[in-house]
Amino acid sequence: QVQLVESGGGLVQPGGSLRLSCTVSINMFSLEYMGWYRRTPGKSARVLVASIFSGGQPNYADSVKGRFTISTDDSENTINLRMSKLKPEETAVYYCSVLYRRTNNWGEGSEVTVST
Repeated sequence: QVQLVESGGGLVQPGGSLRLSCTVSINMFSLEYMGWYRRTPGKSARVLVASIFSGGQPNYADSVKGRFTISTDDSENTINLRMSKLKPEETAVYYCSVLYRRTNNWGEGSEVTVST
């Protein structure tokens, strides 16, 4: 089983930036897929924000293209999500997810609030 711990959430003003990190408990070269999802208040579903398959190119939801960047740091064992020009409607709990040995693993989430 893979342990995932998200960090970096908090309060940010509209138009501001924030960087989320997800610390992975195993060697990241073993991961088949890595992604960031979010669940907005009042919704039950987690919606894909950004993802990357092992050896592939990043993919983004249309609503975040050009503003969000997913990246990995193998030396730190982290999956990062850089978010800019944030909007109030992007207030959500952001989750990190990885696919390892055909099993999805999830973190507990990091709360992001975009508000004045």
